[in-house]
Amino acid sequence: MEILVPDEYKYLYERNNERPIWKIPDPVLRKVAPPIANIDKKMLEFIERMVLAMKKANGVGLAAPQMGKSLRIIVIAPAGMKPTVLINPEIMESHGAAVGLEGCLSIPGLYGDVERPDRVVVEAYDRKGKPVAYEMEGLPARVVQHEVDHLNGILFTDKADPASLHWVHPDKADTPVE
Repeated sequence: MEILVPDEYKYLYERNNERPIWKIPDPVLRKVAPPIANIDKKMLEFIERMVLAMKKANGVGLAAPQMGKSLRIIVIAPAGMKPTVLINPEIMESHGAAVGLEGCLSIPGLYGDVERPDRVVVEAYDRKGKPVAYEMEGLPARVVQHEVDHLNGILFTDKADPASLHWVHPDKADTPVE
């Protein structure tokens, strides 16, 4: 589905030092990111830039492709959770279903309803290369699924109910943005 950005939102799609997150229709957002074999100093610096960009944009999650790199790294920080880095994340289990409103830092201003499992188990590596596993439900589960989708070239608009898609200026929205 092609997304037509209204004129009053187009300035939000310009990438610069203030807005370093890559936006649609950049091709990196549609690539499947390959797994990471080793974590080096350069990658750790990139992860720090991801965390800072997510915070600056008031986001609750960010995937490496949104920073222009096709790498299997996500950072999530829904309300009440400190920024958590997941390298090569895989959703091992999912349960239930819930419809929730989603937005995306790579599609600023567009929101829509997406049905996703309400509980997931995700396995990954932390920034030190140690295996980790998390059981998440509610918003954290939604955020991790949204970000893992990014690693597979999938945008929330691919899964959203088309009738629910609507534009709200990000400064006026009260929905957490992945």
